[in-house]
Amino acid sequence: MEEKESRKESQVKIACIQMEPVVGEKAKNIEKTIGFIKEAASRGANLVVLPELCNSGYVFQSREEAFKLSEEVPAGPTCQAWIKAAMEHELHIVAGINEREGQVLYNSSVVIGPEGYIGTFRKVHLWNEENLFFEPGNLGFPVFKTKLGRIGTFICYDGWFPESYRLCALQGADIICIPTNWVPIPGQAKDREAMANILVMAAAHSNSVFIACADRVGVERGQPFVGQSIIVSYTGWPIGGPASPDAEEIIYAEANLADARRKRNWNEYNQVLRDRRTDVYDEMLGSNLSPGWY
Repeated sequence: MEEKESRKESQVKIACIQMEPVVGEKAKNIEKTIGFIKEAASRGANLVVLPELCNSGYVFQSREEAFKLSEEVPAGPTCQAWIKAAMEHELHIVAGINEREGQVLYNSSVVIGPEGYIGTFRKVHLWNEENLFFEPGNLGFPVFKTKLGRIGTFICYDGWFPESYRLCALQGADIICIPTNWVPIPGQAKDREAMANILVMAAAHSNSVFIACADRVGVERGQPFVGQSIIVSYTGWPIGGPASPDAEEIIYAEANLADARRKRNWNEYNQVLRDRRTDVYDEMLGSNLSPGWY
């Protein structure tokens, strides 16, 4: 049977910016993000995703350096520059930032709209030497209600945990925006896509949610990054990218975010969130979050 065409209630143009921040060059990194945001806006984007820690760089040599490159959210210069850009270009931004709260650092992502700062996520699952500089996130997995739709966000290694996607989906997220710094996975053949691309496609399909991932490229203090930013439909299939493994670029995709809710029913009998067996496992996986998808 031919699928009935739906209205486009939540039509968005998503842009994932794949770039190479330089550790320590904070002012130049901010300037570069603003240039990319301006370019994406000129192509009609109204939801822009930037990589993890894109204002500071990633591989810190010391806690002193990590603190020096951090800032308060949203009062710091990076957020203020992004807020100004979001207002000027009338778009939403989800971006990774080195956040300082008092004497504590968080690897965070911020959500900003045309009317200003919306909210923050703090990375829950810290990867490798991030544990030397950052505290584990203490805000759970918030989903932000915006004019575009419901936006969830988490960062990089959080995506290796199915619970991250599921908790966003259960709260009603239409799209999950993931600032990331993906690194090579041991044993991966050169002609295969990034393992992260496979994980993201599976998660989008199994949770019926759009996912937009913005990765960085380059080598920083000996640490290579794999690029391959990607935008995936609620079906699990890519609709933007994957980007190249080594070049700065912007990938785009157009989507009706309402499809994540309307088309969650796969057939007369199956709806992936409804079919969960909460008599076998806890509905919200033991968290104190409230369901929001129904």
